[in-house]
Amino acid sequence: MALITNLGHVGLICDDFLKMRDFYTRVLGLTVTDEDPERGSCFLSADPASEHHELNLGQARPDRPRTQYVGQVSFIVPSMAALRELHRRFAVEHTKILRAVTHGISNSIYFEDPEGNVVEVYYKTGFNVKQGFSAPIDLETQSDDDIMTFAKACEATQGPFQGAKLPVGAAV
Repeated sequence: MALITNLGHVGLICDDFLKMRDFYTRVLGLTVTDEDPERGSCFLSADPASEHHELNLGQARPDRPRTQYVGQVSFIVPSMAALRELHRRFAVEHTKILRAVTHGISNSIYFEDPEGNVVEVYYKTGFNVKQGFSAPIDLETQSDDDIMTFAKACEATQGPFQGAKLPVGAAV
């Protein structure tokens, strides 16, 4: 059984968030699927009908310095069982787990690779939940049903995808 099916998305922390957003939307043609201007973050996709986001841009700030290389690398897993298996492997390998969360649209484990890069593995839930949402989950004590029921409830509590909040296609 393959535990990872493909690369999910990459996150970059930017010195100039608006300039980077403009480049990825105007020059590369990505679509803003969700955005939080106050937080300085946006989610972009080349194919929003099949992938909510392939790139996440975030504004650098004192507690979140600019990306020198890559902010995170994310991989999609085919099932909750695969997510749990990776969680088990991380424990065996003494991999530093940063957090396990649901974003509503996905259930994720964030961890550090051997050189300290942030990596995410996630299972897509199929639910429509506005992003930057995150809530902790416990893969050791919560059942799949409990986690998925909570993730589904986030459609109502957090709301659906919002799309762009700022004008697209012009540098600010």
